[in-house]
Amino acid sequence: MSHRAHLFSLRIGHALRESCFVEPYTGMRFRKDLLAGLTVGIIAIPLAMALAIASGVAPQYGLYTAAIAGFVIALTGGSRFSISGPTAAFVVILYPITQKYGLSGLLLASVMAGAMLVVMALFRLGRLIEYIPEPVTLGFTGGIGVVIATLQIKDFLGLPIATMPEHYVEKIGLLAQSIGHTHWPSVIVALFTLAIMLLWPRLKTPVPAHLPAVIAGSLVALVLNDAGLGVDTIYSRFSYIAADGSTAQGIPPILPSLEWPWLQPDANGNTLAISWGLVRDLLPAAFAIAMLGAIESLLCAVVLDGMTGKRHSANSELLGQGIGNLIAPFFGGITATAAIARSAANFKAGAESPVAGMIHALVVVLGLVSFAPLLGYLPMPAMAALLMVVAWNMSEAPKSVHLLKTTQLSDILVFLCCFSLTVLFDMVIAITAGIVLAAILFMKEIADMTRVVEITQNKQYVQADVPENCRVFKITGPLFFAAADKIFGELTRYCERDKTIILYLDNVTMLDAGGLSALTKLIAHCEKVGAQLTLTDLQFQPLKTLTKANIKPIEGVFRLYPRLDHALQPLTNALPSITCFL
Repeated sequence: MSHRAHLFSLRIGHALRESCFVEPYTGMRFRKDLLAGLTVGIIAIPLAMALAIASGVAPQYGLYTAAIAGFVIALTGGSRFSISGPTAAFVVILYPITQKYGLSGLLLASVMAGAMLVVMALFRLGRLIEYIPEPVTLGFTGGIGVVIATLQIKDFLGLPIATMPEHYVEKIGLLAQSIGHTHWPSVIVALFTLAIMLLWPRLKTPVPAHLPAVIAGSLVALVLNDAGLGVDTIYSRFSYIAADGSTAQGIPPILPSLEWPWLQPDANGNTLAISWGLVRDLLPAAFAIAMLGAIESLLCAVVLDGMTGKRHSANSELLGQGIGNLIAPFFGGITATAAIARSAANFKAGAESPVAGMIHALVVVLGLVSFAPLLGYLPMPAMAALLMVVAWNMSEAPKSVHLLKTTQLSDILVFLCCFSLTVLFDMVIAITAGIVLAAILFMKEIADMTRVVEITQNKQYVQADVPENCRVFKITGPLFFAAADKIFGELTRYCERDKTIILYLDNVTMLDAGGLSALTKLIAHCEKVGAQLTLTDLQFQPLKTLTKANIKPIEGVFRLYPRLDHALQPLTNALPSITCFL
């Protein structure tokens, strides 16, 4: 199937069909998928828990997400190597929802976002990533990285802060006020974990750095807790209601059960009352989740295409992401999308098909059921250090620095706009403002490229002598609304002193409604001052626009000719007048 066909195709399970049914699926390929799935599943367990905590919910909900959404998206999606689950990019959106509406509001917003992703797939919007400028992407990912890192300072330093404020400036103020209560045993655990995260890659082993780092941090925390120094862990921070009705510490060693998302506890511990007002309040957040999920999943698929030489189906991937986010919240799963780091690790581990993604999900389930008591020993400072490294990696700071050093001023302005708005406000405002600003600056640059030059005495174009009261102009570039008013405005002053104005338009590729309106004003001005306007050498699109608008020649005012020499012949008396071609 061609790359273009892949972009526009829409099938449930496209990647699974292509890799397991169109291509022969052998026992050797399954063994590779099994090994890759085991590897990525082990990687995903601490990450899923850390990202759930960063989103404001208990760690088991991150495991539910990696298990349910990870399996469903691999089964139904369009990218054969993508691994889906909770990701760091969503933290800045999900955390405020959790603070205000609790788990039930977060799950309901995820369902709404899943429905939006399905609609986007049905309308074949999989190519939307091509219309997101790189300064916008780097701006909001950098801003997300800063916000995530800021949120981890509390646990990194062991600060006694129950909840963080909603706005970034208030967060910084509270952290500054609490810095005097730094818990140094927590800092020791965090720094030890961070050091291993940074030094481990130098060993060039296939084991990812965060696994030994988290294990080592857990051992240090265990020693410190035995000495009575009180390092916070998942076991001490989180609790759940056991089957017998008692309260147990840590995470429940049971499979997620089917439950309506709105029956989960809200921010006050009650069930959520569904209403149109609630849906309306959650709609902007759900839209932000859907847009970010689409961008992240398609970016991940494009990166994997470059690594593997394979081709994903963008619309099928959106469909799979939508189905996964529709189903997972009914089992306690929060928002999921493709994770670039885990997906790259999946491919490097030898994955052959989406079967590896499904095995990864089963490994997460096995870890939840079999090792829940051990997972409770994971220290919160170690998880904070892990997320700080994740935030740094996702921010793509080296690419941002390169952009600031090498690109033009307009791209720098777009980047800074998206970055600052993401940090200070939210991602919806940042992306919207960034795209609008990028579009305006792009239109300005294109409009500046549209020029008008007088060629009356240029023998390359005008080989015959023309009367003194005639001027010939060559216009180069698109005549759209941002350029046409300026160009035709410049020409009006010539109409008042010259009897004939000829516009040579062989390099005008486009004439839009704004350009047509400006041209109509110029024709009316010529009629008012008694001048004659002539257009020659029109390309197909401008000619089609004039025909559709029913713009016809006006005797003594407006003429159209197929070629410049034809337009000049009646003026030079070299030949009889040529009939206009429109």
